[in-house]
Amino acid sequence: MTNGPGEVLLTSRSLSAWYGAAQVLFDVEIEVGRGEVVALMGRNGAGKSTTLKALMGMLAKRKGTVRFLKEDISRHRPFQVARMGLGFVPEDRRVFSDLTVLENLQVGRQPARQWADGSPAPHWTLEELFKLFPNLGEMPARPGGRMSGGEQQMLTVARTLMGNPLLVLLDEPSEGVAPVIVDQMVTMILRLKSAGVSILLSEQNIHFAQLVADRAYVLEKGHIRYSGTMHELQRDEDVRCAYLSI
Repeated sequence: MTNGPGEVLLTSRSLSAWYGAAQVLFDVEIEVGRGEVVALMGRNGAGKSTTLKALMGMLAKRKGTVRFLKEDISRHRPFQVARMGLGFVPEDRRVFSDLTVLENLQVGRQPARQWADGSPAPHWTLEELFKLFPNLGEMPARPGGRMSGGEQQMLTVARTLMGNPLLVLLDEPSEGVAPVIVDQMVTMILRLKSAGVSILLSEQNIHFAQLVADRAYVLEKGHIRYSGTMHELQRDEDVRCAYLSI
């Protein structure tokens, strides 16, 4: 496998998962390094969201090994994984509709973190998040249920960042939001990367992924069919036509 620019933060080995009796992931092996953005790509139903949920410990039936910060988290529950610094932004957003923007953010607060060498990890304050997401800064008292889909997407990302994650699992950030929000998502991901946050994002829009990602994996029917740099994927027309409908 290709290493990222820094130490490896997250790995899966022979990761398989089921919904009931139906197997949906087959021996998925991925890794994400410190300071990189990795795109998990594929058509609808390829297993992208399922992979993120399996990494986060959200599926009842799975096998294989998941390691985060060199610790085996294969049997950890989601709240334990989150406390270690692995953040998850679901596709369906799941904001607290009756809570205000500010209250939603406070729900996600966790203490500051350090890297293994003792250096400080990215730490997010409300002020910094409102700079990153100026739309949220203009509506701190607005209930989550009275926000647009794009605004809720931003709020979900910001709430996750309040946990000071070392790595964020970001599920379909460009899906179902206006183009102006997509542009803001690109800017946000690049700013997170520059701040030292690693990201594994599921995405089917290669044009979005190529703006932010260093490397890519391509899933098809729960199998990894391709692994390489984003530049290599852009040049590989056979893979794109076979698995991404491009």
